[in-house]
Amino acid sequence: MKRIIIFDTTLRDGEQSPGASLDIKAKIEIAKQLARLGVDVVEAGFPVASKGDFMAVSEVSSIVKGPSICGLARAKKEDIERCAEAIKRAKKPRIHVFLATSKIHMRYKLKKAKAEILRQAEWAVGYARRFCDDIEFSPEDASRSDRDFLCRVVEAVIKAGAKTVNIPDTVGYAIPDEFGSLIRSIKTKVPNSNKARLSVHCHNDLGLGVSNSLSAVRNGAEQVECTINGLGERAGNASLEEIVMILNTRRDILGCATSIKTEELYKTSRLVSKLTGIVVQPNKAVVGQNAFSHEAGIHQDGILKKRTTYEIMKPEDVGFGGTRLVMGKHSGRHAFAERLKKLGVELKRDNLIKAFGRFKDLADKKKEVFDEDLMAIVEEELVSIPETYRLEYFNIIRERGRLPKAEVAIRKNAVLLKGSSSGDGPVDACYKAIDSVTRHSFQLLDYSLKSTTGGKDALGEVHVRIRPVVALYEVLGRSASTDIIEASIKAYLNALNKFLFARQKEKKSVHKKLKL
Repeated sequence: MKRIIIFDTTLRDGEQSPGASLDIKAKIEIAKQLARLGVDVVEAGFPVASKGDFMAVSEVSSIVKGPSICGLARAKKEDIERCAEAIKRAKKPRIHVFLATSKIHMRYKLKKAKAEILRQAEWAVGYARRFCDDIEFSPEDASRSDRDFLCRVVEAVIKAGAKTVNIPDTVGYAIPDEFGSLIRSIKTKVPNSNKARLSVHCHNDLGLGVSNSLSAVRNGAEQVECTINGLGERAGNASLEEIVMILNTRRDILGCATSIKTEELYKTSRLVSKLTGIVVQPNKAVVGQNAFSHEAGIHQDGILKKRTTYEIMKPEDVGFGGTRLVMGKHSGRHAFAERLKKLGVELKRDNLIKAFGRFKDLADKKKEVFDEDLMAIVEEELVSIPETYRLEYFNIIRERGRLPKAEVAIRKNAVLLKGSSSGDGPVDACYKAIDSVTRHSFQLLDYSLKSTTGGKDALGEVHVRIRPVVALYEVLGRSASTDIIEASIKAYLNALNKFLFARQKEKKSVHKKLKL
């Protein structure tokens, strides 16, 4: 099995996405996660670009263990020296030197002739070798360069000591067959190509970054440069998670493997999204929120019968919690019944048909029907939720300069339970008091208050959405009162009672199965 080196440039090229600037702390946090992910090389930045970038590369080099730590440098003395200084504390340092070789770049940007470019590239690699053994060279805009000249440059830099030669499709101009052919030409026409690793760095301007990278791999490339979530200049780079999962999923065709711990992909994606502020689109391959979500009834039915009917990857393999069946207007009765079972509710056929009809009516009005909506359908029409806990009274104590304190009394059958707690506000204090007295713990995900009627005596309707610490699903509670604190307490108890009811149903179901 051919092993492909994964070179991650999220901290360098990815950071060049507009608005994605990262401070030193964020770079270190991402670099540590990239190490846990198992990338082979982390390109930590462009040290000469700024003092901050130099410090970031230096700190990453010192702190992060495992991958090679790489810095980028132009083919200039000051760039190379600055880069060498930044990476000197890395256990496995690499200097990445680049110089444009396309006609348009040489004429308009560099204003240099081919002979000058050839000499400068060879000199830069040789000079970088004074500081570091692991040198990578990139002929910028290689895909638009004259092939014969490009091969001469590649041969020269390998002779000068480059261990990796990276072929960038800098502006995403190539198409897969063309780019694969370019890689094959370099492998066959450059006499010393076997003395260096051939790498590729593909941009996504035409949406072909991943396709071009894979075409290159099929034609001899041994390293792929990519970024988490496909971040990068303009339309971004080839997406690391897509490259890795394609190689994993289609080993039968590609015959390649990587060192990536795929279970860390989703976590890494979310971390990068959080720290850069760039949201991952829901339909993003592999790590998008909808990547393992199914709404269509036919798909849901197939998934429930055999997962591989509509999923070619296991969600757990990339770090997702599992397959998500989205309940919406396209969902079928099979998925509806299965979701109710997971919520602890099993209905007889007639009741199921009735509940499914109400679900369809609601789904026509909402984009997505959540678990709490399903429970509401069941409890309001078909099932009576036992009132395990019921509010007896509450008292709020407020003193100037101190946090409010709540005293709450709750009845559980014939037993009166009393508790007290302080909190950021009276409602928060009440909820903490309830948690302490019931010995259940919840995360409050959402709290909303609205008036259901007009006038001074208007009813306040409170909706809460909570997630039990011991469960993965969410529960909705609601209540109304002219006293908003009372409504808040009752809504919370309503959600708690729903949770206990669902858990009891689940236990009975498990017990029944064990008995059988």
